[in-house]
Amino acid sequence: MRRTLALLPLALLAACKPPASDDYIERARIDEPAEGPSEPIDSPDTDDAIWAPAEEGARLLYGNPGEHPLFAIECLSDGSEPMLGYTRFARADAHAKAILALIGNGHVSRLNIDAVQIGDIWRWEGAIEADDRRLDALTGRREVEATVPGAGSVILNASALPGELVERCRNLAEPLTAEQPMPAPSSPEDPA
Repeated sequence: MRRTLALLPLALLAACKPPASDDYIERARIDEPAEGPSEPIDSPDTDDAIWAPAEEGARLLYGNPGEHPLFAIECLSDGSEPMLGYTRFARADAHAKAILALIGNGHVSRLNIDAVQIGDIWRWEGAIEADDRRLDALTGRREVEATVPGAGSVILNASALPGELVERCRNLAEPLTAEQPMPAPSSPEDPA
């Protein structure tokens, strides 16, 4: 009996709060709207789009002539393992992460791509080691579909240029063969 009397104040206190129910949101005041991802954009028309070398560096831009580029690939090499960078020129949510799907030339590849801030806008960028076989989707001579969730699909029209850039970038990492001379030492030290 004493136990029952001791629990009575707790039961009364619990009765002051209503139980959870489906209309709980209606009873709670919501001051700020919930943030979520941006509305997805439509896939661009790429019937007339072409690959073109950029003015500087080992970079290719893809898009409709006279318009902003839609996609780009670039060989990034600072003396270490060469990387192939890729950019989807589309609005991205701040700090978002996604997967870029490349479908074409007999391959289906999935590459990490992140939102990167450039000035006051965010766009999609990523990079992968140039010798990664997932890049083989770009090395054929057929069209490739490049999709980032929310940023639409870009049909990359057939061209030999992307494959040539990927192969040139991969060759930067090739080890010396017996036919290639070793580079001259940078200092005149005698190893003996």
